[in-house]
Amino acid sequence: MRRRLINSTLAVVLVVIAVFGVSLVIVETRTISNSAQESVDSEAFRLISVVESRLLGAERITPQVLAEQVDPSRYARVEIPGRAPIEVGDRPTDSVIRSTETGEQGEKVTVEESRSAVTREVGRTLLIIGAVALLAIVSAVLLAVRQANRLTSPLTDLAETAERLGSGDPRPRHKRYGVAELDRVADVLDSSAERIARMLTAERRLAADASHQLRTPLTALSMRIEEISVTDDPDTVKEEANIALTQVERLTDVVQRLLTNSRDPRTGSAVVFDLDEVVKQQIEEWRPAYRSAGRAVVCSGKNGLEAVGTPGAVAQVLAALIENSLMHGGGTVALRTRVTGNQVVVEVTDEGPGVPADLGARIFERTISGRNSTGIGLAVARDLAEADGGRLELLQQQPPVFALFLSRVAPSRKDSARPVR
Repeated sequence: MRRRLINSTLAVVLVVIAVFGVSLVIVETRTISNSAQESVDSEAFRLISVVESRLLGAERITPQVLAEQVDPSRYARVEIPGRAPIEVGDRPTDSVIRSTETGEQGEKVTVEESRSAVTREVGRTLLIIGAVALLAIVSAVLLAVRQANRLTSPLTDLAETAERLGSGDPRPRHKRYGVAELDRVADVLDSSAERIARMLTAERRLAADASHQLRTPLTALSMRIEEISVTDDPDTVKEEANIALTQVERLTDVVQRLLTNSRDPRTGSAVVFDLDEVVKQQIEEWRPAYRSAGRAVVCSGKNGLEAVGTPGAVAQVLAALIENSLMHGGGTVALRTRVTGNQVVVEVTDEGPGVPADLGARIFERTISGRNSTGIGLAVARDLAEADGGRLELLQQQPPVFALFLSRVAPSRKDSARPVR
């Protein structure tokens, strides 16, 4: 494209120079020739006037007198009837410019000038025109190169941007070139890059969230299957099988929610549900794991509370908090339900060292972890809580107290204290 732009610009300039340059040469040549002829005519007229005035005054007409009236580069011949011709200067041997004047008494004056002088003047004019044409061509080439660079360089950048997008690098460049059409293409590419970046981020986040949220129900499911495989008691097998089916349903709910959020993160499925059932489910689900670790998980507070939210999402939030206490906390883990204003609160605390002071404000950020973990669990739990209009907060760092706030529904039965169990 660069070569085409330069060639097209140069072709236009050459056509313009050819058209106007030839015309100018013709005009200048005629002008110089006419000017030379007029000069010779004027000198012949002046010389005949001198001859006539001297003849009338009966004065002598000599070559010396006439030489003062004739240009040294020209030849003049004066013919007076009855007298010998008088010649001034050297007569040209090549092509000449001639002018002849005749007086009232029959005298005749002829002035000649070599045409080589006109040729030299025309040559100088042609040289000047050629120099100007060459300067115009050089300027046109430089201008064409500059314009070609101005147009091709942005196109090269845009091609590189498109290639980067195709190779999986969706970073927008936010570079503009001062050309409306090219800037429009750059705007479209940057918008596409931002959309691709959001899509890739959503896919990576979905993969991370899926791996984290599916791990807990899959672990619980494998524990139930292990219980079935090592027991011969039909009642135990039936009980564990029922629990395994519950885990499968929960796993299905997790998958469904992940897919729904990946399509539209704003889509919610909040309903009124019994908070006791969700807390009880999590206690029973995590009790074997805590028992294996030599620890305990208990719950206390008010019962008969109803909240607004997605039971599966609330269960995942509590599972993330309980698992976090199992991995990073110590001692007994306690779940406590309470009411504050128009909200229901579920607090999860343990007897461990708590959250480091430098991580308190960033504990819910992704990839933030005080120990060897992914740093995704609490971030996912916060997102799940906020998706249903709730919130997850760290109320206290040492000992750690995490609180899940949900919208409250007036209880259908009188609240009573729940004993610790």
